[in-house]
Amino acid sequence: MKFKRFTLKRNYTLLAVATLLATSCGTDNGNNDDTLPPVDSTQTTILNINGEIFSIPSPIQTAFLIKSSGAAYSKDVLNPANKSSQYSTNFSKALNLGIYGADLGYVTIYDQNQDAIGFLNAAKKLSDELGVSGAFDLSTIERFQKNLGNKDSMLVLVGIAYRSSDAYLKTNDRSDVSGLVLAGGWIESLYFATNVYKAKPNDAVKRRIAEQKSSLQSLVKLLTQYYSQPEYMEFVDNLNDLSSVFDGVEFKYTFEKPTTDADKKMTTINSKSEVNITPEQIELITQKIKAIRTQIVG
Repeated sequence: MKFKRFTLKRNYTLLAVATLLATSCGTDNGNNDDTLPPVDSTQTTILNINGEIFSIPSPIQTAFLIKSSGAAYSKDVLNPANKSSQYSTNFSKALNLGIYGADLGYVTIYDQNQDAIGFLNAAKKLSDELGVSGAFDLSTIERFQKNLGNKDSMLVLVGIAYRSSDAYLKTNDRSDVSGLVLAGGWIESLYFATNVYKAKPNDAVKRRIAEQKSSLQSLVKLLTQYYSQPEYMEFVDNLNDLSSVFDGVEFKYTFEKPTTDADKKMTTINSKSEVNITPEQIELITQKIKAIRTQIVG
């Protein structure tokens, strides 16, 4: 894919970069207090676009799931941090900022502190070049260094940095850049999941792959509004090809009445959801997401 220069336009409410890694990462108190809130690895990214609400899982969710599945740390699934200098257009920089954000979350969850520094620097470089250098300023970098080895604090700090980036982009009418960062993070997390499943099939990871059907629909709808720009055309077309594979993935919801324990003041949800995704579909998804990612990272 040849990425060309693109213009920045349109304004809509987009909570994207802020929650790329961790809407789950708590809130910043605005000072350098290194006592940081715990990470909630279950929270998703919520988008409000022209009044429509979309939910896209944070890459942090997928990374936690992958580690809990017993999969070993693999540097091979990451985009090498030293490639950050190769990206010359804002389009490719924004997508790869999202990819590096997911990579930074992944290495942090696996306690790979030295690798985390490399991806932090790559993210800082791209954010500087995109004009959002305040997201990874000297104060934030120093806090990262102080918290090396403290996984929860590192994840919180990543969330703070990306929230700062998102706030700047929205204020300056650059929400399309936020959308690309979000797309990059989503692509990287699905790439993680398909690689893990191929090496070590797991029901939880299989379900996570299948669940990306609705997330992909949200991304396509989000990015289609920029389809008139040449660099978006091929990218959105590729996402639509991937979406056509997901069309065959089926979900079944069975309602069962919840039960309530009055003494414990606790209600148990008994409804169930099932997913039907075939090995052939997973293989096609694996091939297509790899091809899309390869075009992005170069």
